[in-house]
Amino acid sequence: MRPSRFVKSLLRSAKVSWREQPTRRDIEALQANIERVGLVIKVRWALVAVLVAFSALGGSVFAMEATWAELVANMRVPAIAVVFVVCYNTYYALTYRRLGNVRFLNHAQLLFDAVVVTVHVYYSGGVYSWFHTMYALFVFEAAFILPKRRDPLMIAAFCALAYGAVLWGEYFGLLTHVDIPYTHGDLHLNRTYVTVRHMWQVALLGGASMVAILMTSALRARESRLASSAILDEKTGLHDRKYFLRALSSELLRAERDGRQIWVLMLDIDRCAEFNRVFGIARGDDMIGVVADALSRTLEDCGEAETYATNVLSRFGGEEFALLLVESCEGGPPTASDAEKLAEALRVAVEEARLGGASVTVSVGIASYPEHGPTVDTLLCAADEALVAAAAAGGNRVAVAGVAS
Repeated sequence: MRPSRFVKSLLRSAKVSWREQPTRRDIEALQANIERVGLVIKVRWALVAVLVAFSALGGSVFAMEATWAELVANMRVPAIAVVFVVCYNTYYALTYRRLGNVRFLNHAQLLFDAVVVTVHVYYSGGVYSWFHTMYALFVFEAAFILPKRRDPLMIAAFCALAYGAVLWGEYFGLLTHVDIPYTHGDLHLNRTYVTVRHMWQVALLGGASMVAILMTSALRARESRLASSAILDEKTGLHDRKYFLRALSSELLRAERDGRQIWVLMLDIDRCAEFNRVFGIARGDDMIGVVADALSRTLEDCGEAETYATNVLSRFGGEEFALLLVESCEGGPPTASDAEKLAEALRVAVEEARLGGASVTVSVGIASYPEHGPTVDTLLCAADEALVAAAAAGGNRVAVAGVAS
């Protein structure tokens, strides 16, 4: 029994890879998330080292003005908080490759860190504490590590609320103020000072989050453009032949492991040379773009966004296109009927597409793994033979490997 759309939505929100049989893109997303979790762990070890070093050196300096008994009393809870950080970071370091598919794992870690810093803020003088500056580090960390633009704002808001809980908790007497050397006084009871101090922290966190978002957005956009330029056809915006072959090789291994079918559809524009002779080569190039758009829109309308992202449409070369069908429009392994229906929909979409009143048609050849070929070469050869048969029969039709036209 397949999960309902609501259950799928919950799984997608909680996990990076949510399908019983993860696709190539699911696996890539999972690996990226695992790398981000690993980076969070490394950053936290660095912060723990800084906290421990500062506590040791700062405690030694403060011991000149206060007794060791006072320092130990004040530092007992912060020390426990650091031990807590060490424990859960050690646990994550040992298990993060197994837990890496939990989508909100990095969010939880950063929120834990913010809570630990809030404990240090409270036990180092509250409104007088210097530890509040560490909140900004978490905002920048969130911008670089968490996937969505709003994540740094969420972390900043949580930090501002946590810091405000300490300041206003002391002001209203809900928390007992902790005195440490050089912080004796009643500023924590001065409403104006507490308000301005909290407003400044909110402004600092808001500014840090906006700067971090702008910087990381620019970096990620540049990385995306560089990555896309390496795998996309410049004229059509579809994946190129090299990417298609790499994806097909990967999906064949997964299909063999899971015992499932996948399909390859080869499409070629009928009588393209004749079109170029009548309308010109430049118009022919534009027509290739129109065909690519028609194919892409048809595939995008087939099923959910995940289905569109999993199936790979590419410009295979010249006026030839290729489609790797890994999931059906309804989700799950595609059947022969699914492949033929989609091929017919693609054929009709191209036939109906227009460029200034001109139109073209395509022939489509279909082959499946493992029925028509167990390897990349044999599968492509079978699909290409079916394509040749469709074109020889007059074009503008679909042919399946091994089936007489």
